[in-house]
Amino acid sequence: MNATLNHILFGWYPYFALTVFLLGSLVRFEREQYSWKADSSQLLRRRQLVAGSVLFHVGVLVIFLGHAGGLLTPIAVFDALGISHGFKQGLAIVVGGLAGLMCFLGLSLLLHRRLFDPRIRKNSSFSDIAVLLMLYAQLILGLLTIPLSLGHMDGNEMVKFMNWAQGTLTLQPGASTYVADVHPIFKAHLLLGMTIFLVFPFTRLVHIWSAPVWYLGRTGYQIVRTKKRPLAGQGAVPAPVRATRR
Repeated sequence: MNATLNHILFGWYPYFALTVFLLGSLVRFEREQYSWKADSSQLLRRRQLVAGSVLFHVGVLVIFLGHAGGLLTPIAVFDALGISHGFKQGLAIVVGGLAGLMCFLGLSLLLHRRLFDPRIRKNSSFSDIAVLLMLYAQLILGLLTIPLSLGHMDGNEMVKFMNWAQGTLTLQPGASTYVADVHPIFKAHLLLGMTIFLVFPFTRLVHIWSAPVWYLGRTGYQIVRTKKRPLAGQGAVPAPVRATRR
Protein backbone atom coordinates (compact mmCIF):
# COMPACT_ATOMS: atom_id res chain seq x y z
CA MET A 1 0.00 0.00 0.00
CA ASN A 2 1.54 3.33 -1.03
CA ALA A 3 2.05 6.11 1.48
CA THR A 4 -0.76 8.33 0.15
CA LEU A 5 -3.42 5.63 0.27
CA ASN A 6 -2.21 4.50 3.69
CA HIS A 7 -2.51 8.07 4.98
CA ILE A 8 -6.03 8.43 3.57
CA LEU A 9 -7.26 5.15 5.09
CA PHE A 10 -5.50 5.35 8.45
CA GLY A 11 -4.86 9.06 8.79
CA TRP A 12 -8.00 10.78 7.47
CA TYR A 13 -10.66 8.08 7.50
CA PRO A 14 -10.56 7.55 11.30
CA TYR A 15 -11.51 11.20 11.87
CA PHE A 16 -14.30 11.04 9.30
CA ALA A 17 -15.71 7.86 10.86
CA LEU A 18 -15.51 9.20 14.43
CA THR A 19 -17.08 12.53 13.45
CA VAL A 20 -20.07 10.81 11.80
CA PHE A 21 -20.28 8.42 14.77
CA LEU A 22 -20.54 11.20 17.36
CA LEU A 23 -22.52 13.83 15.44
CA GLY A 24 -24.78 11.24 13.79
CA SER A 25 -25.68 9.73 17.15
CA LEU A 26 -26.48 13.17 18.56
CA VAL A 27 -28.59 14.19 15.57
CA ARG A 28 -30.52 10.93 15.60
CA PHE A 29 -31.25 11.32 19.30
CA GLU A 30 -32.45 14.89 18.83
CA ARG A 31 -34.53 14.33 15.69
CA GLU A 32 -35.59 10.66 15.72
CA GLN A 33 -36.03 9.67 19.33
CA TYR A 34 -38.75 7.14 18.50
CA SER A 35 -36.22 5.18 16.43
CA TRP A 36 -33.69 5.15 19.29
CA LYS A 37 -34.25 1.49 20.02
CA ALA A 38 -33.69 -2.07 18.89
CA ASP A 39 -36.80 -3.69 17.42
CA SER A 40 -37.74 -6.80 19.37
CA SER A 41 -38.57 -10.22 17.95
CA GLN A 42 -38.17 -12.05 21.25
CA LEU A 43 -41.45 -13.96 20.91
CA LEU A 44 -39.97 -15.90 17.98
CA ARG A 45 -37.32 -18.56 18.69
CA ARG A 46 -36.86 -17.16 22.17
CA ARG A 47 -34.41 -19.83 23.40
CA GLN A 48 -32.09 -19.31 20.46
CA LEU A 49 -32.34 -15.54 20.93
CA VAL A 50 -31.47 -15.70 24.63
CA ALA A 51 -28.55 -18.10 24.15
CA GLY A 52 -27.13 -16.17 21.21
CA SER A 53 -27.67 -12.78 22.82
CA VAL A 54 -25.97 -13.72 26.10
CA LEU A 55 -22.95 -15.28 24.38
CA PHE A 56 -22.63 -12.38 21.94
CA HIS A 57 -23.00 -9.56 24.45
CA VAL A 58 -20.65 -11.07 27.04
CA GLY A 59 -18.06 -11.83 24.37
CA VAL A 60 -18.28 -8.46 22.65
CA LEU A 61 -18.10 -6.61 25.99
CA VAL A 62 -14.85 -8.38 26.89
CA ILE A 63 -13.47 -7.72 23.40
CA PHE A 64 -14.41 -4.03 23.51
CA LEU A 65 -12.92 -3.45 26.96
CA GLY A 66 -9.80 -5.37 25.97
CA HIS A 67 -9.33 -3.35 22.79
CA ALA A 68 -10.01 -0.04 24.52
CA GLY A 69 -7.71 -0.76 27.45
CA GLY A 70 -4.99 -2.37 25.36
CA LEU A 71 -4.87 0.26 22.63
CA LEU A 72 -5.50 3.44 24.61
CA THR A 73 -3.48 2.81 27.79
CA PRO A 74 -0.15 4.65 27.41
CA ILE A 75 2.84 2.37 27.01
CA ALA A 76 4.51 4.15 29.93
CA VAL A 77 1.79 2.82 32.23
CA PHE A 78 2.54 -0.80 31.29
CA ASP A 79 6.26 -0.15 31.70
CA ALA A 80 5.70 1.39 35.14
CA LEU A 81 3.67 -1.65 36.19
CA GLY A 82 6.35 -4.01 34.92
CA ILE A 83 4.08 -5.55 32.27
CA SER A 84 6.13 -6.56 29.26
CA HIS A 85 4.87 -6.29 25.69
CA GLY A 86 5.21 -10.06 25.29
CA PHE A 87 3.07 -10.79 28.35
CA LYS A 88 0.45 -8.30 27.21
CA GLN A 89 0.45 -9.91 23.77
CA GLY A 90 -0.05 -13.39 25.24
CA LEU A 91 -2.83 -12.18 27.54
CA ALA A 92 -4.59 -10.51 24.62
CA ILE A 93 -4.38 -13.69 22.56
CA VAL A 94 -5.79 -15.95 25.32
CA VAL A 95 -8.53 -13.67 26.67
CA GLY A 96 -9.39 -12.17 23.29
CA GLY A 97 -9.44 -15.59 21.67
CA LEU A 98 -11.83 -17.06 24.24
CA ALA A 99 -14.08 -14.01 24.12
CA GLY A 100 -13.93 -14.06 20.32
CA LEU A 101 -15.04 -17.70 20.18
CA MET A 102 -17.88 -16.99 22.59
CA CYS A 103 -18.93 -13.99 20.53
CA PHE A 104 -18.64 -15.99 17.30
CA LEU A 105 -20.95 -18.72 18.61
CA GLY A 106 -23.50 -16.20 19.87
CA LEU A 107 -23.46 -14.16 16.69
CA SER A 108 -23.79 -17.34 14.61
CA LEU A 109 -26.97 -18.21 16.51
CA LEU A 110 -28.36 -14.69 16.09
CA LEU A 111 -27.49 -14.54 12.41
CA HIS A 112 -28.96 -18.00 11.72
CA ARG A 113 -32.14 -16.99 13.52
CA ARG A 114 -32.37 -13.71 11.59
CA LEU A 115 -31.71 -15.21 8.15
CA PHE A 116 -33.37 -18.62 8.22
CA ASP A 117 -36.60 -18.03 10.12
CA PRO A 118 -39.04 -16.70 7.47
CA ARG A 119 -41.06 -14.69 9.98
CA ILE A 120 -38.05 -12.96 11.49
CA ARG A 121 -36.45 -12.43 8.09
CA LYS A 122 -39.63 -10.77 6.80
CA ASN A 123 -39.70 -8.34 9.71
CA SER A 124 -35.99 -7.52 9.51
CA SER A 125 -34.79 -4.36 7.84
CA PHE A 126 -31.82 -4.18 5.51
CA SER A 127 -29.75 -2.48 8.22
CA ASP A 128 -30.63 -5.21 10.74
CA ILE A 129 -29.09 -7.88 8.53
CA ALA A 130 -26.26 -5.70 7.21
CA VAL A 131 -24.98 -4.76 10.66
CA LEU A 132 -25.00 -8.40 11.78
CA LEU A 133 -23.02 -9.40 8.69
CA MET A 134 -20.54 -6.57 9.27
CA LEU A 135 -20.04 -7.62 12.89
CA TYR A 136 -19.66 -11.24 11.76
CA ALA A 137 -17.02 -10.32 9.19
CA GLN A 138 -15.20 -8.14 11.72
CA LEU A 139 -15.20 -10.96 14.26
CA ILE A 140 -13.82 -13.43 11.72
CA LEU A 141 -11.06 -10.98 10.78
CA GLY A 142 -10.25 -10.57 14.45
CA LEU A 143 -9.95 -14.32 14.94
CA LEU A 144 -7.74 -14.56 11.85
CA THR A 145 -5.29 -12.13 13.45
CA ILE A 146 -4.55 -14.62 16.25
CA PRO A 147 -2.26 -16.89 14.18
CA LEU A 148 -0.46 -13.79 12.93
CA SER A 149 -0.04 -12.50 16.47
CA LEU A 150 1.44 -15.83 17.55
CA GLY A 151 4.30 -15.09 15.16
CA HIS A 152 5.05 -11.80 16.96
CA MET A 153 5.09 -12.77 20.62
CA ASP A 154 7.57 -9.99 21.39
CA GLY A 155 4.62 -7.60 21.27
CA ASN A 156 6.19 -5.19 18.79
CA GLU A 157 3.25 -5.43 16.37
CA MET A 158 0.83 -4.57 19.17
CA VAL A 159 2.92 -1.52 20.01
CA LYS A 160 2.39 -0.27 16.46
CA PHE A 161 -1.39 -0.39 16.91
CA MET A 162 -1.14 1.30 20.29
CA ASN A 163 0.93 4.12 18.82
CA TRP A 164 -1.50 4.46 15.91
CA ALA A 165 -4.62 4.59 18.10
CA GLN A 166 -3.14 6.96 20.66
CA GLY A 167 -1.54 9.10 17.95
CA THR A 168 -4.87 9.38 16.14
CA LEU A 169 -6.75 10.47 19.26
CA THR A 170 -4.06 13.01 20.14
CA LEU A 171 -4.12 14.42 16.60
CA GLN A 172 -0.59 13.42 15.63
CA PRO A 173 -0.27 14.05 11.86
CA GLY A 174 1.98 11.06 11.19
CA ALA A 175 0.02 8.43 13.12
CA SER A 176 -0.81 6.48 9.96
CA THR A 177 2.84 5.56 9.44
CA TYR A 178 2.75 3.27 12.48
CA VAL A 179 0.55 0.75 10.63
CA ALA A 180 1.99 1.22 7.13
CA ASP A 181 3.76 -2.14 7.05
CA VAL A 182 1.42 -4.38 9.11
CA HIS A 183 -0.23 -7.46 7.60
CA PRO A 184 -3.25 -6.79 5.29
CA ILE A 185 -5.55 -8.77 7.62
CA PHE A 186 -4.78 -6.32 10.42
CA LYS A 187 -5.46 -3.43 8.07
CA ALA A 188 -8.77 -4.94 6.95
CA HIS A 189 -9.71 -5.42 10.62
CA LEU A 190 -8.97 -1.78 11.37
CA LEU A 191 -10.83 -0.49 8.31
CA LEU A 192 -13.95 -2.54 8.96
CA GLY A 193 -13.90 -1.51 12.61
CA MET A 194 -13.84 2.17 11.62
CA THR A 195 -16.62 1.54 9.09
CA ILE A 196 -18.80 0.04 11.83
CA PHE A 197 -18.34 3.29 13.76
CA LEU A 198 -19.28 5.16 10.57
CA VAL A 199 -22.62 3.34 10.08
CA PHE A 200 -23.38 3.16 13.81
CA PRO A 201 -25.81 6.13 13.93
CA PHE A 202 -27.90 4.73 11.07
CA THR A 203 -28.50 1.27 12.56
CA ARG A 204 -30.02 -0.36 15.61
CA LEU A 205 -26.58 -0.16 17.24
CA VAL A 206 -27.54 3.25 18.65
CA HIS A 207 -29.45 1.49 21.41
CA ILE A 208 -26.03 0.85 23.02
CA TRP A 209 -26.13 4.49 24.19
CA SER A 210 -29.30 3.68 26.12
CA ALA A 211 -27.86 0.72 28.04
CA PRO A 212 -29.53 0.96 31.49
CA VAL A 213 -26.33 0.65 33.53
CA TRP A 214 -27.91 2.94 36.14
CA TYR A 215 -30.39 0.16 36.92
CA LEU A 216 -27.72 -1.79 38.82
CA GLY A 217 -27.47 0.91 41.46
CA ARG A 218 -31.17 1.42 42.14
CA THR A 219 -32.48 0.22 45.49
CA GLY A 220 -36.12 1.30 45.36
CA TYR A 221 -39.16 -0.78 44.56
CA GLN A 222 -42.36 -0.15 42.69
CA ILE A 223 -45.76 -1.69 43.35
CA VAL A 224 -47.15 -3.70 40.45
CA ARG A 225 -50.77 -4.90 40.35
CA THR A 226 -52.07 -7.32 37.80
CA LYS A 227 -55.36 -6.59 36.06
CA LYS A 228 -58.47 -6.89 38.23
CA ARG A 229 -60.55 -9.98 37.49
CA PRO A 230 -64.23 -10.35 38.52
CA LEU A 231 -65.19 -13.43 40.49
CA ALA A 232 -68.42 -15.36 39.95
CA GLY A 233 -71.28 -13.41 41.55
CA GLN A 234 -69.01 -10.66 42.78
CA GLY A 235 -67.54 -7.47 41.52
CA ALA A 236 -63.93 -6.99 40.58
CA VAL A 237 -61.43 -7.63 43.34
CA PRO A 238 -57.82 -6.54 43.40
CA ALA A 239 -55.23 -9.07 42.38
CA PRO A 240 -52.19 -9.87 44.56
CA VAL A 241 -49.56 -7.19 44.82
CA ARG A 242 -45.96 -7.81 43.79
CA ALA A 243 -42.97 -5.70 44.71
CA THR A 244 -40.40 -5.43 41.93
CA ARG A 245 -37.16 -3.56 41.43
CA ARG A 246 -37.53 -0.29 39.56
